[in-house]
Amino acid sequence: MNMQRKPRLNRRDWARIALQTLGITMIAVSVSLLGAHLILSTFSAGLNLTGIFATIALPIVLGGPTTLGFAIQNARLREAYRRLEAAAARDSLTACLNHGAFIAQANEFLNGTPHGQIRGALLVVDADYFKSVNDRYGHHIGDAALRQIAARIQGAVRQCDLVGRLGGEEFGVFLPGATQAIAESIAETIRRTVQTIEFEVEGNRFSLSVSVGGAVFESPVDYGELFRSADKKLYKVKNSGRNNVALMHLPVPGLDDSLLLKAG
Repeated sequence: MNMQRKPRLNRRDWARIALQTLGITMIAVSVSLLGAHLILSTFSAGLNLTGIFATIALPIVLGGPTTLGFAIQNARLREAYRRLEAAAARDSLTACLNHGAFIAQANEFLNGTPHGQIRGALLVVDADYFKSVNDRYGHHIGDAALRQIAARIQGAVRQCDLVGRLGGEEFGVFLPGATQAIAESIAETIRRTVQTIEFEVEGNRFSLSVSVGGAVFESPVDYGELFRSADKKLYKVKNSGRNNVALMHLPVPGLDDSLLLKAG
């Protein structure tokens, strides 16, 4: 990758550059006109037509290109910073959000959504028997498998959802606004599509599978509590045969369980 390549600017960047250049140039022209008018009115008969033209033209000709250059450089620096910030939030192997960025963005939703509108789900996806893949075929095959699993997860979620690598072979999927039906559908799609991954190494063929645990919420909840609930369901799947999905619905504080049964 060529690290010397200048960041490419988008239309919004160029619009900002144009506005900055025009604004600063107009300010320079105005200051130039006012200064020339005050000086010449004090010491001579004031500005004539030639003087007005020169006073306007000089800031544009001399200052315009300089201002444009500075504006372009500042826009490129901002774009480079955005790229670095985005890269720092991503797991280098799978291109998913890294652990810290995933939790931070999930917390933005949990803490920034009005209480009456908050709902969603957290899925914890763990690759089954993954240690045996690394031990038998090597870590390079394990890395390729993780990339394939990440791709299947990202292909199963909606545009608004978050996918993060929590560590090792474990992934988190945060589904803002999702109902239990949506969460179950996405979890099952992930499980089913991961099963389509097949590898052949030195004549040996093997496929992959994942276990998925999840927690659905309809009231304010702490991320730590949400993760613990999803993780409990994941371990239940792990202990009962793997390659399955199990979700729980977190209770709504102050709501009678009998009302939930009637509503269901």
